[in-house]
Amino acid sequence: MELMFVVSCREAGEQLRQLACACRRRGIDWGCFFTGAGVGVLLNEGMSEVIQCARKAVACEHSWERFGGADDCPVELGSQTDHSAMIAEAGKVVSL
Repeated sequence: MELMFVVSCREAGEQLRQLACACRRRGIDWGCFFTGAGVGVLLNEGMSEVIQCARKAVACEHSWERFGGADDCPVELGSQTDHSAMIAEAGKVVSL
């Protein structure tokens, strides 16, 4: 994966949306890991369509339990081990 976004801030939703759209336009292979309050971004309207373009999207299971709400998580649930594996695979990492 060329680019990985690590989302740890609830307010990063619009930034992620714009960056993901730019990646799609340029054909950049990207992934995303959501952690802490950043899992709340997954609750934003239209975010599921944005995330569908990612090669891999994972949310920290513990963070989802704490901040995600009562619904099922729209992406794969994982751990910080998944986070580390994704970083090892990424060419560049952007923290939001």
